[in-house]
Amino acid sequence: MSNGRSRRSVEGLKSRLTTSGSATEKGIIPLNPQDPPLILPLTVIAGDQTESAPPPAPVGAMSVGELRDSHHRVIRDLRLSITDRCNYRCTYCMDPDFRYMPKKELLSLEEYLTLARVCVSLGVEKIRITGGEPTMYPQLNEVIEYLGSLPLRDLALTTNGSLLDKKPLRRWHAAGLKRITLSLDSLQPDRVKAITRTNTGPETVIRAIEIAREAGFDPIKVNAVIMRNVNEDEIADFADFAREHDIDMRFIEFMPLDSSRTWDRSKVVTADEMLEKISTRHELVPLDQSDPHSTSLNYTFADGAPGRIGIIAPVTRVFCGACSRLRITADGKVRPCLFSHKEWDIRPVLRSGGSDEDIAAFLRDATWTKQKGHGISEAGFVQPERTMSAIGG
Repeated sequence: MSNGRSRRSVEGLKSRLTTSGSATEKGIIPLNPQDPPLILPLTVIAGDQTESAPPPAPVGAMSVGELRDSHHRVIRDLRLSITDRCNYRCTYCMDPDFRYMPKKELLSLEEYLTLARVCVSLGVEKIRITGGEPTMYPQLNEVIEYLGSLPLRDLALTTNGSLLDKKPLRRWHAAGLKRITLSLDSLQPDRVKAITRTNTGPETVIRAIEIAREAGFDPIKVNAVIMRNVNEDEIADFADFAREHDIDMRFIEFMPLDSSRTWDRSKVVTADEMLEKISTRHELVPLDQSDPHSTSLNYTFADGAPGRIGIIAPVTRVFCGACSRLRITADGKVRPCLFSHKEWDIRPVLRSGGSDEDIAAFLRDATWTKQKGHGISEAGFVQPERTMSAIGG
């Protein structure tokens, strides 16, 4: 699609998506801090339950312009998955024979954008576009250009980087995409191929870093999932990589979201272990952790070298208490938590002519069911049925 045709398409979408009715309701009683929290079991079933509508939230939850859960957390961040397709089959995410959802079950472009717009009207300030692999979505240009027109503080994209050399990164940046996060789980070519089950190597991400920087993206983040007996011996090497390429290198504890369901705690390399391995080569200085909703512990190098280190430790340093996230999957399931066992299908609302007020009410009700924590350390923890690729990272 040419730039001119794509831009006309986006303008047409903006026109069709003009708010038909404000999603902000007037005269609603503010949330009463004395309202008891909604206590949902952390492990209700072995498989995920999809229901068409969440139970109604109390009137006090319908605060003007906010999505609020029963534990008084306010949603400011949306993870919007626009596809479950991926050209990798990473061992910690997707089995080789993983079956995609039928395309008819996935949301349309207009449905994705409508949900994003209503979420912004309800106080969402940050949107991260995820997949699957979002660069495989054929209308990604339109998604970025529309979301970039919304009043957001941050618009980001998570990608494995393999297709970025074929994408209009400068146009994305100009349209409002502020950050790109890449994935690289090893610096050793054979290991990259084994982990991703592809023929790509680390040079793919190195090239993606270069072209993203040339397009104006800064800082550039690179995520690595660290797994025991797989790649924990490369942690200090990754720190060197951060210094060499002036990136934010982020280490993520292995989470129970693999489709093979072989996760166990013995495979988790803890945040403390990661920091200890880095300290054998480099001294780190903690950065200000002023953002209470940040999921990462951030560090810079004591010797002033470029690059930064981030540690994301959902298993050993739980940050659920300050969570401000809501997730919407590519097939329109609203998941209040990454590890939710209940998800709420918003497609019937979208496909039956529901107004902005209807969509907003559904999102408020779904948000109210957000559980207190993921429960990974609970004795009865059960892994969600959906994998990370089907949820959206």
